[in-house]
This record gives sequence, structure tokens and C-alpha cells, in this order.
Amino acid sequence: MSLLRAKCPDCRTLTAVSVDDGYECHACGRTFKAGLVRVPRAWGDGGEPMVEAASLALDYPEVAVVEEETLAMQTLAVASDLAARPLVLGGCCCAHVGAVEGLAARHGRVAVLWLDAHGDLNTPETSPSGDEWGMPLRMLLDRGTIAAGDVVLWGARNLDPPEVDYIAAAGIGDDPEALLDRAGAIYVALDCDVVDPDEIAVFMPEPGGLSLYELEELLSRMRESGKLVGVGFTGLAPDPANAEKLGRLTTALGY
Repeated sequence: MSLLRAKCPDCRTLTAVSVDDGYECHACGRTFKAGLVRVPRAWGDGGEPMVEAASLALDYPEVAVVEEETLAMQTLAVASDLAARPLVLGGCCCAHVGAVEGLAARHGRVAVLWLDAHGDLNTPETSPSGDEWGMPLRMLLDRGTIAAGDVVLWGARNLDPPEVDYIAAAGIGDDPEALLDRAGAIYVALDCDVVDPDEIAVFMPEPGGLSLYELEELLSRMRESGKLVGVGFTGLAPDPANAEKLGRLTTALGY
């Protein structure tokens, strides 16, 4: 596929053409505010439900489907396949790595609001499981793609002890409003398990999460700031009912 031409969700043909930051379908006339990049991989054991969930039907033109054989290749492909206003639908949170790297190359400096029940801050040495989906935020920080001062981790409620130590040592914040004050461009990395599992079906449910309404309120503030440059959804279970719930969140984001 080309970034200039995407698959219309209605026509199912490559008739959605890039116009400014969005797309317009030359067949049916619909316009869209974002381009969808699917990343249906899960870098860990037993992540097949997340892989399936990345095929969830969303009402956006499909710019690319990234299915590389290594995480390094996936990261490069996602970074190069981002639409002007990207919406990433991943399997696991490793999909965010390529998105942030691509946006950092585009904008020079990107802040990240990482919404997740987990920290994603382990390394191969500290991870209890060895699953790479527990490491993507740490990957971005250790590579220097983003600075700890440009990251807010919000909604985390199941952290490994090494992650707690790292958050304190690195100075990673937990205040989205403070990030809005100091950031010029923001990517929202949204692992949907930040939401209470009674409200959305996710791969790794953790009780005591946000309500969808609370999350909509936060995402609306991101939109109103005028600093939002991309968003990614990850960590879902393959439940068709999730499509309507993600629709609520994309609406809150102005997508």
C-alpha cells in the first residue's frame, strides 16, 4: 500500500486518497480524519487473542497491515507506514514503538501519554515472563527515542518491583495535565487494559481501572490541547463489542 492511498472501510478498495491530514474516498465520497495502521502481532507467549483483536473492524481507511517476522522489522515498518494523522491498532504494546519512533522522526520531539494497567518498563533481565510486550516503554526510553521527562504513565496498577524502582529513579510522571503543559507533540499509547475489565474486553484484565467515561474525558483534553499527533490502541480481546467502545474513544480524540 501507499500512504497516499488506503482501503476504504465501506468500499473495501484502495479508493481512499490522502487529503491534508486525512483521507477522502473517491468511490463513495466519505471523508476520514485519520489513517489506520494495523499491527497484528503479539511479542510474547499466548498472545493469539491480541493478534485476532487487531483485525477488529474500525471505521477508518486502512493504510497498512504490518506483519513482519521480527520486532525490529515491525518497528521499522510501522515507523515508515504512518499516515499524517495515524491511528494504530495493534496486538500488543510493541506496536507503539514504531509509531513513536516514526513520529519522533517527523516532529523532532514527541511526548508520550502511556495509558496502561502495567508499566511496560521491564528489560530482558528484570522481566518475570520474558515477554517483550512487557518492555516497549522501556525500549523507547533506553534507545533515547523519548526522554523520561516527556513520559507520563497513567492508570498503572500492577507493576513489578523493578519497574517501581525504575519509575522513581528515572522520574517518570503520572500527571497528564503536566504533560500537556510542557509538550509540543503528544502520542497516546493506549493499552485498553487501563479501562476496568467490566467495561471493555481486554487480554490482561486488571480490576479497578478507569471507566470509559473517565477515559473519554482525558482523551478529550488531549484533543483540545491541539498537541495530539497520533494514537494507538493495543491489548484488546477479540470481542466485536469493542468496536463501538473504540469508536467512543476515537470520537473523544477528534478522530
